[in-house]
Amino acid sequence: MNLQQFDFDHLRNLTIGTVDYVSPSEIKVVLDLSAPQNTALNTGVPTLFPRINGFVLIPNENGALVGLISWLGVEHSQYPKRKGFRDFDLIDLPFPLRKMSITPMGSLKQVGKIKSKEYQLERGVYSFPSVGDSVILPSDTQLKSIVENKEKNANVKIGIAPIAGNANVKINPDKLFGRHIAILGNTGSGKSCSVAGVIRWSLEEASRNLKNGQSLNSRFIILDPNGEYTDAFNDLNCEVKKFKVELSEEEEAIFEELKVPAWLWNSYEWSSFSNASGRTQRPLLKQALRELKTNAIDSSSVSYGRTKRFILTNLFSIQSSLNSGPSSYSEKPGRNEFGKKLSSIIHGLNYYSAQLEEPIKSGLVSISYDIEGIRAGSYGGVYNDKEWYNGFKVNEVETIISLLQELLTDHFPETFVDSNEDSPIPFAVNEIANYVDSLAEKEGKLQFVDFLSMRIRTMLSDSRMSAIIGGSGDITLDNWLENTVDGISIIDLSLVPSDITHLVISVISRVVFESLQRYRRVNNKLLPTNIIMEEAHNFIRRYHEGGDEISASQLCTESFEKIAREGRKFGLSLTLSSQRPSELSPTVLSQCNTFLLHRIVNDRDQELVKKLVPDNIGGLLKELPILPTRKAILLGWATPIPILVEMNNLEKEHRPKSEDSDFWNVWTRKSKRNVDWKSLADDWQRNDSELDIKEVKKVDVPTEEQNLDKQEDIEDDLPF
Repeated sequence: MNLQQFDFDHLRNLTIGTVDYVSPSEIKVVLDLSAPQNTALNTGVPTLFPRINGFVLIPNENGALVGLISWLGVEHSQYPKRKGFRDFDLIDLPFPLRKMSITPMGSLKQVGKIKSKEYQLERGVYSFPSVGDSVILPSDTQLKSIVENKEKNANVKIGIAPIAGNANVKINPDKLFGRHIAILGNTGSGKSCSVAGVIRWSLEEASRNLKNGQSLNSRFIILDPNGEYTDAFNDLNCEVKKFKVELSEEEEAIFEELKVPAWLWNSYEWSSFSNASGRTQRPLLKQALRELKTNAIDSSSVSYGRTKRFILTNLFSIQSSLNSGPSSYSEKPGRNEFGKKLSSIIHGLNYYSAQLEEPIKSGLVSISYDIEGIRAGSYGGVYNDKEWYNGFKVNEVETIISLLQELLTDHFPETFVDSNEDSPIPFAVNEIANYVDSLAEKEGKLQFVDFLSMRIRTMLSDSRMSAIIGGSGDITLDNWLENTVDGISIIDLSLVPSDITHLVISVISRVVFESLQRYRRVNNKLLPTNIIMEEAHNFIRRYHEGGDEISASQLCTESFEKIAREGRKFGLSLTLSSQRPSELSPTVLSQCNTFLLHRIVNDRDQELVKKLVPDNIGGLLKELPILPTRKAILLGWATPIPILVEMNNLEKEHRPKSEDSDFWNVWTRKSKRNVDWKSLADDWQRNDSELDIKEVKKVDVPTEEQNLDKQEDIEDDLPF
């Protein structure tokens, strides 16, 4: 017969009490008088018993129910309740009777016969005990089976379980990173070391399974607002890229300049950046983005796109003059302004004709000649160093409009392409304010976009921002994705201007998510990628819907909420690190399947965690306020049973730079701190100056065009 055989004699030797009370969430046990008082010696190895958060078993027909000790106490009885004995001669005095409460955690099943038996832990309780059932201590083999993860690929050791005889605690990276994980804890509790550790230990174990000469094919994107993780992954067998702003000469050998070009942004991110109002400004902004990106697809020539925009802008302006009536072109002072406008158009057409090839060149020259004839016909000369004009006629204004429309139809036709305002298509970002003005002038809404245009020009002119969001010509979508997604990308956000920090994070997370969506559609496979968001409570905050404005903070949260809900389907998972879980978005937290909980003191944070955790862990969470550094509670999808873990020691050179300041040693001059504020200030100011110089070099706009576009006329007076 191939029936399982249980060693019942051995079970009798391990019995420590009987069940006294049963409910789905709690089981109370009365301990025998013979139960160990401090240490059990009959389990194979000396075992501390009874101890809070220790394990006991209740045998049943399926194997044994695993219980976690959550409470210990003493009840005073009137005489010792020993089975099989009747002590009539004892004096009736109070006698201590020990009790404990346990929380059902899972089921331990025995596989094989007595000589070759093994144990497997499964989630859930198949059969609850009855009052009077025996409670036993787990043997050393059973204890390790409870704690050690025996799933396939569960070979990454992250720590040990002190309560289970220092058994190894291992995780399966597919389960840890395959779904979202939250690593929570107060400052100084070891949270950042755990974030770096689970990544490092997983990749080190993966490296041991590679053939000689191969490198890891891993993808981690670390959004680091404090610059902590710079050296945490230096010696791993994979490509490690580091991004930062305001690079010094020494840093240029280590870091790459962080670039999140503005053409990557969608219309909502542009609306947030410019504070565009929803009724008038946002529709015009979206239309400008759509047309600029469409024009960018029309031709690879920058001059072609600029010429088309120049013609459109002036066409709108002439149409606006016609719609305004005779005061704009035949009466004083409108006729003089109209004449100057024609001079600018002629000058611009001649300028651009020199940059383009035939037949566009001839078309521009011909139209320029015709408009010059109309202008010269009304030219009156110069008076007091100012040009003056006689009035222009309606048919002349209509002729100019027809000429410009004909030029657009013949040489700059509209092409219908699969493009919209949200497509990541490079375009001339510095031209967007002028384009918005042109569209507003065409619609007769110029007065509603004055402040919008000013904000856009001001923000784009800020050297701190333009260094990050200015799209240099060598950045394309494919090399940006390759540079950001492949390998380990450590993005240091510590010096990113606060005005755009949320926006930069929102753009990066959204573009990565959308790229993985398209990867699955094209290849019918997933590309496993993990985004680590440090200090998540600052960037994934709960928000209140409603209102007209689109804030960068809300966009950032919405981006991560979408990843939390849908990212797993496309191979994208989140690792959140936070010291204030109560401030995090409930949507994102509720989607986390694994939790690694370090010391949490705040009452609100503790209550939130208790509501979110996916397991019934009884009083284990009550230890959160008193957990020492490196100790954490691991629970959820990545572990078969909630367990208190002492995390592996992370070498000092691999730890994030989050150690406490050594005030005493500095005060007592044991640790030297020489401060040269002058050199620091010079470096600070020199960085800003260099950014200004770089920004000037990027603006490749000739003087003639500056006079036409009117942007440069006001930039010197902007408040930055």
